[in-house]
Amino acid sequence: MEVEEEKEAFPSNNDCLAEGKCDGQILKELNSEPTESFDVQNSLPEGKKEFVAPAVGMEFESYDDAYNYYNCYAKEAGFRVRVKNSWFKRNSREKYGAVLCCSSQGFKRIKDVNRLRKETRTGCPAMIRMRVVDSKRWRVLEVTHEHNHLLGAKIYKSVKKMGSGARSKLQSSSDAEVRKIKLYRALVIDAVGNGTPNCNAAGGRKFSDHPHQLNLRKGDSQAIYNYLCRLQLTNPNFFYLMDFTDEGCLRNVFWVDSRCRASCGYFGDVIYVDNTCMSNRYETPLVALVGVNHHGQTVLLGCGLLAGETVESYTWLFKAWLTCVSGQYPQTIITDRCKALQTAIAEVFPKSNHRFSLSLIMKRVPEKLGGLRNYDAIRKTFVKAVFETLKVIEFEAAWGFMIQHFGVTDHEWLRSLYEDRARWAPVYLKDTFFAGLSASRPGENLSPFFDKYVHKQTPLKEFLDKYELALQKKHKEETLADIESRNSSPELRTRCSFELQLSKLYTREIFKRFQFEVEEMYSCFSTTQLHVDGPIIIFLVKERVLAEGNRREIRDYEVLYNRSASEVRCICSCFNFYGYLCRHALCVLNFNGVEEVPSKYILSRCKKDYKRFYVPDQGSYNVDSIDHMQWFNQLYRSALQVVEEGAISLDHYKVALQAFEDSLNRVHVVEEKQD
Repeated sequence: MEVEEEKEAFPSNNDCLAEGKCDGQILKELNSEPTESFDVQNSLPEGKKEFVAPAVGMEFESYDDAYNYYNCYAKEAGFRVRVKNSWFKRNSREKYGAVLCCSSQGFKRIKDVNRLRKETRTGCPAMIRMRVVDSKRWRVLEVTHEHNHLLGAKIYKSVKKMGSGARSKLQSSSDAEVRKIKLYRALVIDAVGNGTPNCNAAGGRKFSDHPHQLNLRKGDSQAIYNYLCRLQLTNPNFFYLMDFTDEGCLRNVFWVDSRCRASCGYFGDVIYVDNTCMSNRYETPLVALVGVNHHGQTVLLGCGLLAGETVESYTWLFKAWLTCVSGQYPQTIITDRCKALQTAIAEVFPKSNHRFSLSLIMKRVPEKLGGLRNYDAIRKTFVKAVFETLKVIEFEAAWGFMIQHFGVTDHEWLRSLYEDRARWAPVYLKDTFFAGLSASRPGENLSPFFDKYVHKQTPLKEFLDKYELALQKKHKEETLADIESRNSSPELRTRCSFELQLSKLYTREIFKRFQFEVEEMYSCFSTTQLHVDGPIIIFLVKERVLAEGNRREIRDYEVLYNRSASEVRCICSCFNFYGYLCRHALCVLNFNGVEEVPSKYILSRCKKDYKRFYVPDQGSYNVDSIDHMQWFNQLYRSALQVVEEGAISLDHYKVALQAFEDSLNRVHVVEEKQD
């Protein structure tokens, strides 16, 4: 039932706005912090605040909340609001839809034309249309911002229609030019910068001025908000959180798009926290959470803009990510050597293995040691201690020799490195799983995820544009690698049964790396028993390796083998560092007549069909009967698998599209039965 109303808006005594959000995602549930109250200052000559313009997808707890929001926005913009249409259910008379419009919408009726009252209607198209959705919230479905008339002073003529109590209350508030509004914090953004008159909206970015708020240029806050809203409207499973100070200043931002969110389920077991932009004071204060996929390519698992390298900011970021992935802890987290990161990870991820990036440590060697008198000799000794020692006792001896021989006992950086050695030196990390993100061999690097897209002077707005370009390139590379792995067979280079076995299972890139280990089995010229303890046998494998100066030297590797448990472990720990067995372990298996790599050493995350058969955290057998968000997430994950498969070829695409159409028709049948 449709009812036309001609009611002009006036401020409600209930000045309460619900949270603004897009595409049905309930931000209040996603955010770890509650709704807060703070002042919205109107008509002040400096630091003026504006309500964010209405957008399709915003949701409100009730009709009154939506009405009050549009009313306040209209006051800021300089026009009045009236209710054009309302829709009610026939039996209960419960309102389920409405159109709010500018008071200048339409024209006078013919019978009113000759009245003395001045004509104010101009046929103005500005309006919002909204209705109740399944979540029982009011969602904005249509918005028109344009007016065809000048916007007037920010006052309400309708104040004269109010009772004396309400009028005096409004007048006293107007005199102070301050009104208290309780609302979800993402709704208010400073028109000139970052939240309040005291917030830094200067042209440049100064890292030390406001350590507890995001340092932004003029217009950056609005650019962030617009960007995130647009993504959430166009990206079905997009997730974001915004963190504000008590004064309303934007402090931290976190977001994950739908494909990155899916990658969290597949590849969130090992995470590299890329804080290059923060530690090097880039214009864009970016932190990227990075994983590695089944092709050995880095994948984005989340992005954040932080106020600073503080425990509070990093803690907020990690809690936001943990909320996004439904509390699934990563097995290993790799970071820069940073006390704030260390404290935050200990608080948020107490069950995870926190390790320092060896790649970043090696990059700093020239900077930290370059000024020493015997730098070249020190560097060579340092590299040898880190990469060529296989036992803790060997590392300790090599490090002690370096310190004593070159007289660097008091060198602060080396001293602190030694104190942290259990978090970065490969010899201490053999029981930590890295999935290829360890960089535990000389020359290996962990490059910044947005390398070549972000430099030190890249403005935030430019980064937001480049962000999508970077992800498109990464997604394309992964898709092409998927197609190549499935549609082609790699060339075999040996007669080894291990090579043939895993050529059918591994993705093309992971197989190439494993194939190199198979080929290098021929550099291992001796496999002998060292020790027997029941079913456990320790073997010694000798290998000729290329050493400095292009000379060959022989190196010994101990390998534990347990036939009854199908267990093989090499002292080099290649499996934990990279996800596949090394040449030394393969030699021991071959020596014992084993023709296939045991299944426990063929990781699913290395297989070409990994994403086809593995649905992360599906939980389909424990469905909450009232949790709509859980339904959405599980349906989305399942649908994403069909999308991944459907993109392989035109035939796959046609079948997947038909399957979606058939499923939708069946869902419509259920809906019709319920009606």
